[in-house]
Amino acid sequence: RVAMLRKALTVLAVFMGLTLIAVAVAVNQFLERVETPYQAYEEDGVFVDIQPGDSSPVIASRLAAAGVVRDQWTFRLAVWRSGLARDLQAGEYHFSDPLSSMEVIDKIAAGQVYLRSITFPEGLTVTEMAKVFDESDFGTGDEFINQAQRVELIQDLDPEAATLEGYLFPETYLLPRGATPADLVEVMVAQFRRSLSDELRAEAARHDQSVRDVVILASLIQKETGSAGEYQLVSAVYNNRLRIGMALQCDPTVIYALELDGLYDGNLTRENLRYDSPYNTYRYPGLPPGPIAAPGLGALEAAVGPADVPYLYFVSRNDGSHEFSSTLREHNRNVQQYQVEYFRARRREERRETR
Repeated sequence: RVAMLRKALTVLAVFMGLTLIAVAVAVNQFLERVETPYQAYEEDGVFVDIQPGDSSPVIASRLAAAGVVRDQWTFRLAVWRSGLARDLQAGEYHFSDPLSSMEVIDKIAAGQVYLRSITFPEGLTVTEMAKVFDESDFGTGDEFINQAQRVELIQDLDPEAATLEGYLFPETYLLPRGATPADLVEVMVAQFRRSLSDELRAEAARHDQSVRDVVILASLIQKETGSAGEYQLVSAVYNNRLRIGMALQCDPTVIYALELDGLYDGNLTRENLRYDSPYNTYRYPGLPPGPIAAPGLGALEAAVGPADVPYLYFVSRNDGSHEFSSTLREHNRNVQQYQVEYFRARRREERRETR
């Protein structure tokens, strides 16, 4: 009996040993499958759309069908091992490189959805933004312009707004592939609200500036200079002129007026400066009736906080910067130097080159 018992125990030990070996091999194979990168789709990548409420089996099925994971069971076992079943997030995911099932899980649990970018530089009008939008694959320019009429988005800030001109914040935006023009406009307005902070609004209120006044003035500053270092100086000129009732004489407002009526050909003439439009700040004192472009944060801050200088004039140095002055005599001298003499010298140089 003892011999039989020993034999039985030996057989049992061998069986258990073989079982443990088999389990170890199976575990090793499992680990190898879930941790080995896999790709069965084209080199340019594949999109997988995970809907809100999708279960792990549904997600596994979509990933396997797209060739992102080897098979459904490998992915489901990987999800079980990771403990992240409840963390898998909805969205559209783009896969372009071989990933292991564990790496796929990490990507989805982190919500690394596919995003497209679109950039709006500072100082664009709604019409110019629509052209940028039209060149993207989000939608058409007409759709963007239609959404830019949704003044209800900023009615609490500016009850007088006729469009969202000036309130679509210039920035680079990252949006899901399925984002609509309405989605983008809402994000742009939300970014404007964050940029025009409570502190800026409070400071504007202390100077009796409405939000509309700030945005209009900021749009003029944005269009007048491409140098952020000059924002506060240009703001000082306009604030000083407004204080004494002097016309702003801002060329970009005339250009905007001509563009609204389809009359601007790229050249601003003396005759244009007499064009009868409420946006023509040569003819009508005070701020124009609305923003003429989308100001960035620097211009918004400058509109509220101008430099403490007595300047009333500025003229272009023809290199992106400006010469500022406090008196008309100084200004006329600067105009003579930086405009009259500068362009005379250019014409002389051009004549020499054509000989």
